[in-house]
Amino acid sequence: MNAEGVPSDVISLGCRLNIAESETIRALLAGTRDVVVVNSCAVTAEAVRQTRQAIRKARRARPDARLLVTGCAAEIERDQFAAMPEVDGLVANARKLDPRAWNVAAVPRPAPTAHTRAFVAVQNGCDHACTFCVIPQGRGASRSLGVGEVVHEVGQHLEQGAREVVLTGVDVTSWGHDLPGGPRLGALVRAILDAFPKLYRLRLSSLDGVEIDGELFELLAGEARVMPHLHLSLQHGHDLILKRMKRRHTRADAVRLVERLRARRPDIAVGADLIAGFPTETEDMFQHSLDLVGECGLTHLHVFPFSPRPGTPAARMPQLDRRVVKERARRLRERGAQALRAHLDAEIGATRRVLTETNEVGRTEQFTPVRLAMKGEAGTILDLTIAAHDGRQLLAA
Repeated sequence: MNAEGVPSDVISLGCRLNIAESETIRALLAGTRDVVVVNSCAVTAEAVRQTRQAIRKARRARPDARLLVTGCAAEIERDQFAAMPEVDGLVANARKLDPRAWNVAAVPRPAPTAHTRAFVAVQNGCDHACTFCVIPQGRGASRSLGVGEVVHEVGQHLEQGAREVVLTGVDVTSWGHDLPGGPRLGALVRAILDAFPKLYRLRLSSLDGVEIDGELFELLAGEARVMPHLHLSLQHGHDLILKRMKRRHTRADAVRLVERLRARRPDIAVGADLIAGFPTETEDMFQHSLDLVGECGLTHLHVFPFSPRPGTPAARMPQLDRRVVKERARRLRERGAQALRAHLDAEIGATRRVLTETNEVGRTEQFTPVRLAMKGEAGTILDLTIAAHDGRQLLAA
C-alpha cells in the first residue's frame, strides 16, 4: 500500500453489532493506507439500498482506494455486490474479524478504540427462524463469546476511558446456550459487574423478552449500574401475526414483562422494534400494534415497513400493497413520535445523571439525548436538571 496515501476507513451500516465489529476492523487496519471497508446491512431492502448508496458515495470520495465490502448484505447478495463496478473485493462475514482476511499481520484480538460508550459483541448468529428475517443467512448459527473473553474486552475498553459498555449481538439473550453448562445472559452481566466495580454504566442492546432469565430480570429491575433502559424485539402487537412471524412470545407476554419491570423500577425506559405491513396484516391487526405503544408505555420505536427478503417464508406469503405498508409505517412512526414527546415532557424538571458523549451532548441513564447548557468535557457524568426539550432531545438547565 502507498505509505503516502489516505488512512484507511470503515463505513458501518445497520445494527450495533455491526458498529462493534467495525471498530475491530478499524483497529485491524490501523496504520494501513488507501483501503475503504463498507460493513453492510441486509435487514430490509432499504438497508441493502443504503449499502449500495454508501458504496457509490465512498468510491466517489476515494477513487483511488481499494474498496472492500463485508457484512450481511454482501454475504446474502454476494454475486450482486461483487458485480458492482465500485467494489474491488468481498470479505466473508465469518472472516471479517480475522486479520488474515485483510492481509494484515496476525495480531491478538485488537484493542478497541477509545469512546465514551463501548460496544462489546458477546454473541453472533441466530438459531431461530423468524419468517421475515434474512439475517441467519448472513450470520449463521448462534455462537457465544466466553465469559473470560468478554471480561477481557470490557477491560480493554475501560482502560481506554469508556464510561459505559453496551453488550450487543444478533440475538443477545441467547448468549451462553452453546457454552459448557449453558449459562444464561444474567450470569454474564453479573460476572462483568463483579469484575469491574468501577464500571459506571452497563447497557444491553435489543433483547428478546421471552429469553430474559431470572437473574437478568433481577439485574434490570434493581441493579443501579445496569441502565434503566430496555429495547425489546416485539415486532408486532397481534398474536396471529406474531404466530405467522414465528415469534415465541404473545402480546400478553410483552405487556406482562414491561409491567413487572416497571413495578420494580418505575423510571425504566422501554423501546421496541415493530414491523408495519406484514403479510396478511389487516387494519384491525395493525391497530393492535398502534395500541401496544401506549399499553407498554414505549418511549422510542424502531419502525420497519415490511420488506420481503430473499429466501424467507414471509416473502412467499400474500403481500400487502406497498402503499398500504408505507402508510402504516408512517402512522406507527407518528405514534412513536407522540410517545417520545410524552416521555420528553415528563422529564422536564427532573434531575438526571447524564454521561457526556461530546462537549455538547450526553445521554441520561434511560438513553435519552440531552443537549448541555454549557460545553463540558466528554466522558463526564453530570447531575443535570432538565429545563425543556425540542421534540427530539432534552435541554439541560
